[in-house]
Amino acid sequence: MKDGLSEAELDARHAEKMKKKKAVRDKIVASKTIERGLIIVHTGKGKGKSTAAFGMVFRALGHGMKVAVVQFVKGRWQTGERAALERFGDLVTINTMGEGFTWETQDRQRDLGAARAAWEQAKALIRSGEHRIVLLDELNIVLRYDYLPTEEIVAFLRDEKPADVHVIVTGRNARDPLIEIADLVTEMEMVKHPFRGGVKAQKGIEF
Repeated sequence: MKDGLSEAELDARHAEKMKKKKAVRDKIVASKTIERGLIIVHTGKGKGKSTAAFGMVFRALGHGMKVAVVQFVKGRWQTGERAALERFGDLVTINTMGEGFTWETQDRQRDLGAARAAWEQAKALIRSGEHRIVLLDELNIVLRYDYLPTEEIVAFLRDEKPADVHVIVTGRNARDPLIEIADLVTEMEMVKHPFRGGVKAQKGIEF
């Protein structure tokens, strides 16, 4: 007994409460009628920005949609995501354009050239309209280092992206103008990270 009610009475109260809640939710859902391609940004200092983006990519693949990935930084790494994506054949276009983090190349002009090449490829993929989702992995990193003009990226995504194409941008320190034009922005917050405890990046977790 709870509040003087029997289990049957509690069950009936719960069912009535959920019925009302469902009616409210159904009304809200029914009012959302727009379907269009979104600009999605995953940023913040916490782990999981690219992982969440790849989760969306795999979800789209589960629906038989074509997707494209442009990796602005991590191109040299053999990641689990890339190995898994390659199994989907013609549904996936993978562009590993990065050459590692800037402290690895130690060559600003080389980084600038790699960023520009990756962006030109990204524009071509987005313009083509052949892919339902285009993931621009770690684009925020190259914008942070001013390897590409933020205003150029923002103008293209705002004015030239086909209406039915979703674009996902990942990387910490997303620029404010990009956040402003985005439809969905998620900031990952770091609470704890094993790296600070001396644990190295591990296969299946970090890559």
